[in-house]
Amino acid sequence: MSLPEGIKRPRAVLFDWDNTLVNSWPTIVECYRNTFTALGLPAWTAQEVKDRAHGSLRDHFPTLFGERAGEAERVFYETFFRIHLERLEPLPGAAELLERCHDAGCYIALVSNKVGDNLRTEMAHLGWGRWIKKAVGARDAKRDKPAPDPIFMALDGTGIAPDDSVWMVGDTPADLKCAHAAGVVPVFFGGDGQLSDRLREHPPRLYARNCNELAALL
Repeated sequence: MSLPEGIKRPRAVLFDWDNTLVNSWPTIVECYRNTFTALGLPAWTAQEVKDRAHGSLRDHFPTLFGERAGEAERVFYETFFRIHLERLEPLPGAAELLERCHDAGCYIALVSNKVGDNLRTEMAHLGWGRWIKKAVGARDAKRDKPAPDPIFMALDGTGIAPDDSVWMVGDTPADLKCAHAAGVVPVFFGGDGQLSDRLREHPPRLYARNCNELAALL
C-alpha cells in the first residue's frame, strides 16, 4: 500500500488508545450503563455510547450530568477499576503494528482521553512499554483532546516538531480535531465508510480500516 502524494513517512506516530489499539467498548458501555442506572437515568444503548461517549470525563460529565457530575464520575470509576484490566483486549494486529513502527525508527507515543494513570497501567499490563516511549492521558496536560496540548506534551523533549512528519491515529472526532489543531497528519482509524458528518468537520488525510492496513502504510 503506497502513501498518497504529499504524505511523508512519519518520524513519529501518536496513537489514541481505546478502540484504536485496544477494544475498550464493552468496558466503556458497562461503565456508562452503571452510571446512568445509579443516577436513576435511562441508560444509553451500546450504540449510543459509541456515538456519544467522546472526550474526557472532566470535559464531558459536567455537560452530561450537571451538578451530579462528581457522583457520576465516582460510579463510573467504581465499575471501571473492577473490570478494566481483566477485559483489556488488544485489537488484532496491534502489537505487530507497534513493532513495525518501532522497527521503522518511529517515535511512538499515546495520546488518549483515558486518565493518564489508568492509561499507563493498561499499557504496562500489556507489556507495550518496550515500544511506546510516552503515554499522555486525560489530566496530564492543561487541556485534554480535542485541544492540541496532549500532542505537544507527547512530543516535548523529542526534537520532533508537530508537523507533517507526525501522524495522529484515532477513531473519534476528538482525535481528528486534535491533530488539525496541532498541525500534524490526522489519520482516521476505521475507514472512510465509518466517517460521520462530525468526523468530516475535521477531515483525515489518511485512512486505515485496521491495524494491518496501518502497518502497510509504513
